[in-house]
Amino acid sequence: MARVSSSRLMFFTMLIFVLALAACGNSDNSEEAKTDESETATEESADDSETATEEATDESDTATEESAETEPKVTEFEPAFPEQTRAPKVETEAELNVEVVAEGLGVSWGMEEFDTNRLLVTQRDSAELLIINLEDGSVSDPIEGTPEVNNEDQGGLLDVAVAPDFDDSRLVFMTFAQNVDGGTLTAVGKGVLSEDESSLEDFEVIFQAEPAYDGTLHYGGRIMFDDDGNLFLTTGERSDVPIRERAQDLDVYLGKVIHITQDGQAVETNPFIEDEDALDGIYSYGHRNIQGVDFHPETGDLWIVEFGPQAGDELNIIEPGSNYGWPIVSYGIDYTGEFINEGISEHDARGFVEPRYYWDPTSAPSGMSFYDNDAIPEWENNLFIGGLAPNYIVRVVIEDDMIVGEERLLTDEGQRFRDILVTEDGALIAATDGGMIYKVTAAGEGAE
Repeated sequence: MARVSSSRLMFFTMLIFVLALAACGNSDNSEEAKTDESETATEESADDSETATEEATDESDTATEESAETEPKVTEFEPAFPEQTRAPKVETEAELNVEVVAEGLGVSWGMEEFDTNRLLVTQRDSAELLIINLEDGSVSDPIEGTPEVNNEDQGGLLDVAVAPDFDDSRLVFMTFAQNVDGGTLTAVGKGVLSEDESSLEDFEVIFQAEPAYDGTLHYGGRIMFDDDGNLFLTTGERSDVPIRERAQDLDVYLGKVIHITQDGQAVETNPFIEDEDALDGIYSYGHRNIQGVDFHPETGDLWIVEFGPQAGDELNIIEPGSNYGWPIVSYGIDYTGEFINEGISEHDARGFVEPRYYWDPTSAPSGMSFYDNDAIPEWENNLFIGGLAPNYIVRVVIEDDMIVGEERLLTDEGQRFRDILVTEDGALIAATDGGMIYKVTAAGEGAE
């Protein structure tokens, strides 16, 4: 057997030791690298996850800003600006007391507080004018001297308002569907309420929204006094095709906001007063059927709400001389499911005023009133609108002329809310087609 020298043995031993040491060192470095990569990957993953979580949270916050409207849209139209429809849901924080003041009446179309806690209330179908006491719920006998009306379908005795100087003049103004040669029209009349409140004396018609039409729909009919003691009157375009097209014409009073004196004459500052081809009383045009009107307590702007067809009910600020587009444009569709005029919804692009807000599906908005009172502070300057179908009162929160919130009130009552008013002491009063008068106040108000 060959013999290995001690020096060679030592050399090989040393070589094996060095190689082993190197191998250990490479293994440590490899693990460190893997650890670093793993930590880096984990940090990046955590950052991505955090970012994704933040984005998801932001999206979730947006998505969970629940709309007051829970039903699907009827149309595929998109709003001109985000706040134009489906406002976020808001809820009244104050506890409310809801009281039925009177019931068993007919269709109670219009109301006016002419004395503290005492209302004049029209009965559309029977053409009666009643006095209702909000404190004890008493209902008077019908006031004599009201006009003859056409009460088919949407006709009848409509709105009521008292003159700003009522305490002296005792003048009461009413709108109604009147039979004339050629059909029916929206008329305005006035009379003097007798001292014993039993009759209207010397009643006379002061204005007729011509032309007459052989139909029984879309009379409009709301009236409102301005600060100068003049009247704003709203009219409908009488619904049918082709008569509804005349909402665009300035030689008829159909589908208009009209501005007249207490004698039925055009107000001298009206926008078309110098236009020989236009009727002097027209203030704005291109409307469908307006049944709600009031002045904003802060801005003084005139707001109206009007029925759309199927969806597309509009809330508008009225600008003198402006065209609101019906029936050329609409955010709704016909009841047949067909488009209105080829389905054009954009107002501004075609020279029409965009609605401040619209509903899809419909809210069938009728009478309305701003809450100009501090009895319920969170309601101050909010707008309340009666809804016919579905059955509720709409509370609209407005900031800088934008709708920022919406609430549905009295949704369980099953009533068609036809008119709304706010009393001097801050009660919200609602009249219904079912003959009920509701009073909504802050809970505990008036308690001893």
